[in-house]
Amino acid sequence: QVQLVESGGGLVQAGGSLRLSCGASGRSFSSYALGWFRQAPGKDREFVATINWSGMLTDYADSVKGRFTISRDNAKNTVNLQMNDMKVEDTAVYYCAAGGEPYYLHSMDYWGKGTLVTVSS
Repeated sequence: QVQLVESGGGLVQAGGSLRLSCGASGRSFSSYALGWFRQAPGKDREFVATINWSGMLTDYADSVKGRFTISRDNAKNTVNLQMNDMKVEDTAVYYCAAGGEPYYLHSMDYWGKGTLVTVSS
């Protein structure tokens, strides 16, 4: 099993930046694909970004491509999401997740509890 804990959520003004982090509390997730998903009020949870086990391959939702960057550090057991040029529409609870390959299928087995990101106008 993998236990995931997100951090870095908060309030940011439109056009600003935030960096989310997620770490494993025990077991290493170096062999897993990792990802970030989000759920806005009244909407279904949606895919944001995923990264393969080595960190060499990534996938992004069209809505965040060019603004968000996912990265991982297997030695530190962490995955990050750098969010730039934030929009009000990015407001959501963000969840990190881990799952088996292939990364582009967005199939995840373990989930964090989420961290709230609020973008103000």
